[in-house]
Amino acid sequence: MTTRKERLRKLVKLQDQLKAVHETRHAGFLAESIAAGNEAAELAGRFDKEGSMSALFPEIYHDRIGRALAQQQASERMARDEAEKLAAATARTNMVERAYRDAVRKHDRDTADRERLEMIERKTIAGEGR
Repeated sequence: MTTRKERLRKLVKLQDQLKAVHETRHAGFLAESIAAGNEAAELAGRFDKEGSMSALFPEIYHDRIGRALAQQQASERMARDEAEKLAAATARTNMVERAYRDAVRKHDRDTADRERLEMIERKTIAGEGR
């Protein structure tokens, strides 16, 4: 049978892993957003350069710039959603960590109390045996 302390310790570990997943996903979405923004800026910069194919195929350039900007917005939206999930996971992790610390303190107090009682019993038994 597992104690409350052991269950909470496992839950803290699980919450930390979940928090790490959200942090990783958030960072990934931010990186995707930056990459899409850079691509749109690069395409827009090439659009007006001399010798650019944009004069021959302006629709393709506009379409690709539009898709890059849409991808940037979508990635930013997903990053915000993931940031909210990360905040919730952080709050849950903090609550579980507090509960775990409380359980450890209670366990330590109970152990110390038991040791004191055993010591008192040994002294009582030793005193009666004289």
